[in-house]
Amino acid sequence: MAVGTSTDLRPVQRVVRGTHVSDGAGVPICRSVGTPALRNLDPYLLLDELKAPAHMVTAGFPDHPHRGFETCSIMLEGKMEHEDSVGNKGVIGPGGVQWMTAGRGIVHSEMPKVTEGNLWGFQLWINLPKKDKMVKPRYQDYQAADIPSVTQDGVTVRVMAGSHQGTTGPIVMRNPGLLMDVLLSKGASFSQDVPRGWNGFAYVCAGSGRICGTQGSCEHALVFGPGDHVTATTSDEEELRFLLIAGQPIGEPVVQYGPFVMNTQSEIQKAYVDFQTGRLQNPEDDVWM
Repeated sequence: MAVGTSTDLRPVQRVVRGTHVSDGAGVPICRSVGTPALRNLDPYLLLDELKAPAHMVTAGFPDHPHRGFETCSIMLEGKMEHEDSVGNKGVIGPGGVQWMTAGRGIVHSEMPKVTEGNLWGFQLWINLPKKDKMVKPRYQDYQAADIPSVTQDGVTVRVMAGSHQGTTGPIVMRNPGLLMDVLLSKGASFSQDVPRGWNGFAYVCAGSGRICGTQGSCEHALVFGPGDHVTATTSDEEELRFLLIAGQPIGEPVVQYGPFVMNTQSEIQKAYVDFQTGRLQNPEDDVWM
């Protein structure tokens, strides 16, 4: 599956093994970005993978605040309901994606909607530049049918954001980037242009294979070096699935304290005061526009 006329393959500079932690109400997750091994990769702040029997994670992620960044929730199996403090809610089913711009403030919960089978999904945190940290919150909800895919020569690419072979994903990003769910069958190959100067990584969530010439396996993030494209291949005995994530770095100071990500410590303190006094989320904000 060749793409474009890129000539400079991005090398893998780091391979980071995910760390098993718990979050929310004791939900087990695997965290790759947002750990001591990889604190962040501008503009990305965190990547969690949730993969567990649904009955083990029914406590979910009760009400919690966000300010100053965006989140992207991707479901592969099961359903997750999100609801904020002023009653806006929606359900993301298998293959669905929610992109949430927290902006100046959201207080919400994320709770499993199934008790049988498995829950398998991801949450990515994306920083916002200073000029956008206090914008009006916005939700973008897309079900599986809303996510276009390209299938060719044993490779399927679900394009959530960015473009692959002329197919563009539906997510509207404030900071330029791409987000793809890539599946390679046995003996397949994949290539994708990634603009020079962007930071990016691949997170392997199933199978194994070579990404930019480096072997990748489950629960590992492979961080790319400079170049203009990335590749992936599988042998005749292996299949591979990974998230491809890349974006333009923001290049600003990052002050992160729990669910708030700002540029200065005083802005963090203001966020906590607003949350504690019930002023974090404006009930008049229409988050769907």
